[in-house]
Amino acid sequence: MADLIKRSIIFGDPERALLNVSPDGKFLSWLAPLDGVLNVWVAPRENPDEIKSVTRDRGRGIRLYGWCQDGRHLAYMVDSTGAENWHVWVTSVDDQDGKDLTPFEDVRSTIADVSPDMPDEILISINRRNPQYMDSFALNYTSGELRTVFENDRFAEVFTDASYRVRMGIVTTEDGGAEFYIPDNPELSSWRLSDEVGREDSMTTEPMIIDGDGRHLYLRDSRGRNTAALYRRDLENGEQELVFEDQRADIDHLIVDPARRKVQGAYVDYQLPEIHCIDPDLGPHIEVLQKNARGTVNISSRSDDGRWWTVEYEADNAPVSAWLYDSQSQNARFMFTHRPSLEGLDLVPMRSEVIKARDGLDLVMYYSLPSESDPDGSGRPDRPLPMVLVPHGGPWHRDHWGYDPLHQWLANRGYAVASVNFRSSTGYGKAHLNAGNRTWATHVMQDQVDTVVWAIEEGIADENKIGILGGSFGGYSVLAGLTMYSGVFACGVDIVGPSNLVTLLESVPEYWKPMLNMMLDRVGDIRSEEGRALLTEHSPLTHVDNIVRPLLNGQGANDPRVKQAESDQIVHAMKSKGIPVTYILYPDEGHGFARPENRMSFFAAAEAFLAAHLGGRFEEAGSDFDGSSIQVPEGADQVPGLADALPK
Repeated sequence: MADLIKRSIIFGDPERALLNVSPDGKFLSWLAPLDGVLNVWVAPRENPDEIKSVTRDRGRGIRLYGWCQDGRHLAYMVDSTGAENWHVWVTSVDDQDGKDLTPFEDVRSTIADVSPDMPDEILISINRRNPQYMDSFALNYTSGELRTVFENDRFAEVFTDASYRVRMGIVTTEDGGAEFYIPDNPELSSWRLSDEVGREDSMTTEPMIIDGDGRHLYLRDSRGRNTAALYRRDLENGEQELVFEDQRADIDHLIVDPARRKVQGAYVDYQLPEIHCIDPDLGPHIEVLQKNARGTVNISSRSDDGRWWTVEYEADNAPVSAWLYDSQSQNARFMFTHRPSLEGLDLVPMRSEVIKARDGLDLVMYYSLPSESDPDGSGRPDRPLPMVLVPHGGPWHRDHWGYDPLHQWLANRGYAVASVNFRSSTGYGKAHLNAGNRTWATHVMQDQVDTVVWAIEEGIADENKIGILGGSFGGYSVLAGLTMYSGVFACGVDIVGPSNLVTLLESVPEYWKPMLNMMLDRVGDIRSEEGRALLTEHSPLTHVDNIVRPLLNGQGANDPRVKQAESDQIVHAMKSKGIPVTYILYPDEGHGFARPENRMSFFAAAEAFLAAHLGGRFEEAGSDFDGSSIQVPEGADQVPGLADALPK
């Protein structure tokens, strides 16, 4: 039997991550803990051992950062409470402390763009003037001066060119479709309709980037087809040409030359990620990089002269590795792995299958097995195992092949683990996406149940020991599974999942409201009696009497998306009906658990909970609750060892 992998190795912060090279190629940067909190570090490219931290965050850690154009300053975003009211900070290679350049209370500020054409400024978005709409500003990162680019009172999203000129705005229509507008004049005082996108294409048709020449827009477009293909459009005359298509999957993301803003390649991902080279000059480098190490190639940054690249490789049974690539010599230098403590451990492969839903829809799913259960490597265990289904969030998101901490953790504890790209998942064309519209509790959940049935029929899963664990929409799936499919699951672990779809949609963040029509079309319309009835029927809270299996519920008190009321409602209902439930609350977290101390405490509790109800292995809590803000308003005695482990 494989040795127990410590939770701290799996769920603690990475030792290093997000390697980037400065635009001038002189410096490297990455994230690494400083006194237990993720911060930004820099080092000369020629002497990477001369590393120093250039930020001093003491809160939830830095996870989003990038270089400014001068190659000496770095911009990053800080969310101190989990409420997603981000602030934009700037530091430099000569500093040790950054400066908050958007010190506005209860305001969301985000980094929108960094362009070589605007060497002294970065483009940021702020909803200070109107909480529903993001205004665009050019921020001088040395002086802190804000220059207004566009005051937005209309658009859910705007797109700018390399000179930070607004070139397109998107409006969500009443029926959930979209309209693309382009400005008639430089003052942005009048606009004309450029495109109408029907509701069926609104999530698979979108602008991606404006070419460095300012004349051409690259967009992915599913109109007149199923999968979203890449097109290049002339912004002056509207003529559009096909650049690349894949009949199996949508265009995922692009490879773009940072200095020229030329699209050079595109990713597609059906079962495994694939790169299509559009620029023939890119092909030889991708070929070299794909031979360099095992895993999916991701180009994370490049110097403006094109010579220095930072590249990450993601495999399924190894930590992410970061390399520095010299495109001139075509030599790659290993820099670090994100989690070196994982190296040499018994990590398991992630397998992929295409299975059939009950109505014949193809579902791409991924699963992992404990290493000792599959000695011949056939992908089938020697006996049916307790299994945990891990549905993804969104639901307009998807699972990918690669290293997955939940899969590795659960497989190491003795469980089979399955994740499926149920209908509503992105990446598989508009038909797959739209098949989930207004069917959250029916077809979407049935896809998840069908995945469980497949695993049972294949001899992978023990039908009496099926758990479900997920966050956000995955958390909704947990609650829906226990209430509406109560005979399938033996227990559930919900992380920030909505229990009442009416209150969920009535309480969305202000900055989501410009796209609310799309959500109402795809989930259920709170503005109509019929829509509210559907939402009520699809809400786990409505069916709480059906819960007969134990629930562990985790919530961040500051979550702006799935507010604490969603957990309070389901816990109160279960308690009032005498149904056992454990409720874990973090007062300093939002939509998920960012602080490693909180992650450690939650997964320690979840591991003991799953072991009690499914029979897998578990690691004693030890010091995993130290420094956590964990509160357990209900049911601490329902999880073995939880009451004793709580901070006194």
